[in-house]
Amino acid sequence: MTLIDPTEPLEQQNRKLRAIADALMHRVEQKHDQSSLAYAQFERAALLDALVEERTKDLERTLDLLHESNRRLARATAEADLARENLAEAIETIREGFALFDSDERLVLHNSRFSRGLIDTETALRPGTTFADYIAAVSRSPALDLSEDETPESWVALRAEQHRSPHAALNIKMREGRWLQVSEHRTKGGGTVILQTDVTDLILNERQEQGKILRATLDHLNQGVCIFDRHRKLVGWNRRMTAILGLPLDQTEIGRDFADLLTRFQGQLHFDGYFDADRLLSWASRRSYRGPISFSVTTHADRFLAIFAQEMPDGGFVMSFTDVTAEREAAQALADMNEALEARVEERTEALGHALDEAERANASKSRFVAAASHDLLQPLSAAKLFLGSLSERLETPEDLAILTKAETALGSAEQIIDALLDISRLDSGKASFDIGPVYLNAVLDPLRDELAPVAAAKGLELRIVPSSLTIQSDPGYLRRILQNLIGNALRYTDTGRVVVGARRGGGSARLEVWDTGRGIRASDQGLVFQEFRRLDGDDAAEGLGLGLAIVERACKGLDHPLSLWSEPGQGSCFAFEVPVRSDPGVRPVPAIRAPETRLSTSPMVLLVENDDHMAQAVGLMFDDWGADLIHAASAAEAVDLLAAIDLRPDALVLDYQLGEGADGLALHGELIRRHGAIPACIVSADRSATLRTRVAEAGLELIPKPINRQRLFAFVERATAPTASARLTTDA
Repeated sequence: MTLIDPTEPLEQQNRKLRAIADALMHRVEQKHDQSSLAYAQFERAALLDALVEERTKDLERTLDLLHESNRRLARATAEADLARENLAEAIETIREGFALFDSDERLVLHNSRFSRGLIDTETALRPGTTFADYIAAVSRSPALDLSEDETPESWVALRAEQHRSPHAALNIKMREGRWLQVSEHRTKGGGTVILQTDVTDLILNERQEQGKILRATLDHLNQGVCIFDRHRKLVGWNRRMTAILGLPLDQTEIGRDFADLLTRFQGQLHFDGYFDADRLLSWASRRSYRGPISFSVTTHADRFLAIFAQEMPDGGFVMSFTDVTAEREAAQALADMNEALEARVEERTEALGHALDEAERANASKSRFVAAASHDLLQPLSAAKLFLGSLSERLETPEDLAILTKAETALGSAEQIIDALLDISRLDSGKASFDIGPVYLNAVLDPLRDELAPVAAAKGLELRIVPSSLTIQSDPGYLRRILQNLIGNALRYTDTGRVVVGARRGGGSARLEVWDTGRGIRASDQGLVFQEFRRLDGDDAAEGLGLGLAIVERACKGLDHPLSLWSEPGQGSCFAFEVPVRSDPGVRPVPAIRAPETRLSTSPMVLLVENDDHMAQAVGLMFDDWGADLIHAASAAEAVDLLAAIDLRPDALVLDYQLGEGADGLALHGELIRRHGAIPACIVSADRSATLRTRVAEAGLELIPKPINRQRLFAFVERATAPTASARLTTDA
């Protein structure tokens, strides 16, 4: 336990120590003969006295420091007050409005100019006012000029968004044409300094300068220009405007409404076409987006004006007037000239049309004659081939068979000539129908190798056809015909050596080439080889009529397969054409059809409907050789009546397509299956058009062209009358 509490003030401790010292001294004076205990107490008292003295000095020093701190604090307070007064006086002398917000977005101080132009917000500005309250008060001020599509709430949202930027600068539009420029800057402590400056004079001066530049620009334009504000009031125009319109315009017109001006000038401006004054006024009166418009008018001075109007970003619009009188007059003169020229051209065209009609009639007559003659020739030719085919099985002596072979060869040549004439006729008349699709190239090359290799061997030539796995895009029939003609031509005019056929691929196309080591063609004659009935060998006894290359040239043109020729006399020739390559093959090689037997596996009953007696007799002999029973009808009606009379259902139908009197084999087939159920059938015809092929395929039938191929007809009857096929058809029925 101590006599002095160290936590007590020094003055109180000092008083206690003095009281203790006085008590001890009094006791010492009364008892001089006290024991050593008393002396010890005295020493303690002396020590306490020294301690009190030391503490007293410390207290005095502390009091001195306190007094000094108070003096400094008073001096600092005075300096702060003076600084605040100086700052207030300083910001008050600033010409701009000034305000300081602390880091908590609360107002610290501002000058009186901060409310200039927004005097009604002064009551809301006091220390501690938040920034949000400040901009809310500004948004409600009647001095603020808001646009038509702007509300106090939207203005506050936009102002708050701008405030988030570390440095913001914006112009605020006030009533009576005043403008305030507001700029914000962040302090290091996170506060915000806002400066407001009245920039009305600057903006007005800038607009005046811009107006002078705009006026100078507009006055140098060839077009007349007038400008209207967003309230449809006239703002200005250029000198060219008054010159073009030929109408008086002065400064009193500034501010006039567009509708008043349109009414005033409507009698002197006449609208051309569908556009009129009502549509123009409706366009100008829109509050929403106005799309650009253009129209033309005629003035009272017979001048033509092209007018273009377009909206400006501030909601106003500008109109330009261009004098196109000279252009209109030139266009009219040109139209008159064109009309006169057209009349002359029409006269010449009419004359040429008559000549062309005559030529087309002659060409059509030739094509019809060739087609009709070819069709009529194919009928007896087909019958003759079938008769010869039947006769070959009845002859035994080699001499008779040799004569028969020559007759078949002659008929084959006649058939080739007729086919060539038909092809030429169709290609020349533009009626050739191309069935373009994916073609597996080897499926065309392999049969040609088998067919033409004996011809090459007979002449002692080597025929090499390079296999190709390409799938191309073409018409398979015409592609085979082109290659067959080119290879046959090469073999015909090559005396020694070889003929090579192959395909070279390049990108998305392939080049089919036929090379030979033949006689070659002079450069001057290379353009003639594709003409029909032209042969350059000079040998009248040469084989062929010169139609092969003519067909090649026309077919390649129709298929869009570019054809080319290289040749050197004595070195040989190369005929080539380009074909597109299919990236997706889509087709695969078809296995060869096995040659038919000489007798059918069954003894079927077949109905033949053929209106040509010779053809019917030839088919009858052929069916007798095969062991089939043939029922013949010469017309569709006879076929229907015959089956109804004998009350039998044939095993197969062989129907000619052209039966006379408007009847055809497809219609007859439909009638027969309606009466007797499903019966295997094929259509035979000399018509080789794609239309007929499509119709027959859609009916699910097989088409056998005339002249009839004996083996193909045998294969059809064998498939149709085999026991498995008959059982399947019975089940389907």
